[in-house]
Amino acid sequence: METLNIRTNVRDEMIDITGMVRKIVRDKGWSSGAVLLYCPHTTGAVTVNEGADPDVVRDIIVNLRKLVPHAGDYQHAEGNSDAHIKTSMFGPEQMLIVEGGEIMLGTWQKIFFCEFDGPRNRNLWIKWLPSEE
Repeated sequence: METLNIRTNVRDEMIDITGMVRKIVRDKGWSSGAVLLYCPHTTGAVTVNEGADPDVVRDIIVNLRKLVPHAGDYQHAEGNSDAHIKTSMFGPEQMLIVEGGEIMLGTWQKIFFCEFDGPRNRNLWIKWLPSEE
């Protein structure tokens, strides 16, 4: 298992980690199979979405804040209930196909680490699952 260390800078943020994950796949020589990306934090997530137009990330963050505001009817004493809810909406993991040493993504797709309670130092675990073919 590999660990990717990510430093987030603001409370709600989506960081493009596509290049970092691709580098790990190349450096490890992983050719045919899948990679599992898993976030072990309850206020961080992983998603795949459009990365060509930065307005998409902006729109996601702005509208998530409207859907699940920081201040609300929450009883969780730490004051980050909104972050837990947002993380549950996205999920802590992504499974991605690797073929010919490349992560198989669509033309506009990128991999994003989602921070909902930053800034923080985060870890993302990456597990190689080789093909049985």
